[in-house]
Amino acid sequence: MIKEKKAVTLTEVQELLKEIESDKAKALLSFIKKFVKTNANKAEKLKQELLALDIAKLKEKDIVSLINFMPEDAEDIRKIFTGSEISLDQNEITKILELFKRKE
Repeated sequence: MIKEKKAVTLTEVQELLKEIESDKAKALLSFIKKFVKTNANKAEKLKQELLALDIAKLKEKDIVSLINFMPEDAEDIRKIFTGSEISLDQNEITKILELFKRKE
């Protein structure tokens, strides 16, 4: 049963799966570990700091995508939003990249 629909980072999924005692959850957790690029605390801080940038075009699901992929350059950001209605200008991209570079 779906209780709530919400965009979550891979680190949040990882934390939720740790609470589930099943073989499927353990297998999925093992798979997700290959793609997680940060820890839960860092992901939450990044989410708050991205929200604080106050880029109106970015919705929570977009912020989650940025955190999951941890972009290193402008091209990475453009790839994340390819096919979506999000179109960031160079100033917005620069702000995002500066935030991720400070978190390395």
